Amino acid sequence: MTTTRVLPTDGAKITYDVHGPLPTADGRPPLVMIGQPMDASGFAALVAQFPDRTVVTYDPRGLGRSSRSDGRVDQTPQTQAADVHALIGALDAGPVELFASSGGAVTALALVAGYPTDVTTLVAHEPPMIPVLPDAAAASRARESFLAAYRANGWGAGMAAFLAMTSWQGEFTDEYLARPAPDPAAYGLPAEDDGSRDDPLLSDRSLAISDYRPDVAALTAAPTRVVIAVGEESAGTFTARTAAATAALLGQEATVFPSHHGGFVGGEFGYAGQPEAFARRLREVLATA
Repeated sequence: MTTTRVLPTDGAKITYDVHGPLPTADGRPPLVMIGQPMDASGFAALVAQFPDRTVVTYDPRGLGRSSRSDGRVDQTPQTQAADVHALIGALDAGPVELFASSGGAVTALALVAGYPTDVTTLVAHEPPMIPVLPDAAAASRARESFLAAYRANGWGAGMAAFLAMTSWQGEFTDEYLARPAPDPAAYGLPAEDDGSRDDPLLSDRSLAISDYRPDVAALTAAPTRVVIAVGEESAGTFTARTAAATAALLGQEATVFPSHHGGFVGGEFGYAGQPEAFARRLREVLATA
């Protein structure tokens, strides 16, 4: 049983899906799953692995089915955290368990810092926060390379440069920064300019996500159990390094999950993860006191 609801928040109308009953049938908190810029559709394969739980997914403001009326196009962790806080309140089911992916993991860290009683356990999977890295300045320059490619030549060029950055092993060196822009065809991407300049991943609309610096003091003081997660196939890449660095700031080691950065997705997006194995690991982590 899935119900779709629309929640008005400050400057947005947030569309979210409740998979299962409220109040929950098992007495456990709802399991909320969030991403960014991915919307609720990206969690379909993972939701299917939890038929015994009430799972909630949502579309961030201005993405998917969620509209915005605040006159802005940028995405900030604090604004998204306020939306998720409002969503949790609308569920009226007490604090939730939260699985958060990529930019959604950044939002989730801002949520716990700002609203510390909303979440019992947070599993934050590969939050891409540049300021936590020892090579943060070089990583910012590497990010600028895919932003510039997108501004100059459109989606295919921008995505190729993005994939080159996110697959690079280790710190961003002078060698990396001196490389020419990659050929989109090498990644199976179109070379022609599609004319778009508003992609939520490749434009400057999500700069505040990757520029976010976690509030370690607030996260440490919160009653929430925070678990930083990393995919086993991500080792050495940008988001694996940001996960490891964030975990270290919180006095822990990153918890290893199966597969890659999108390890919970099915094959519908062209880069399938291992949703069944990923869900088993998520269950184990959530069950650990």
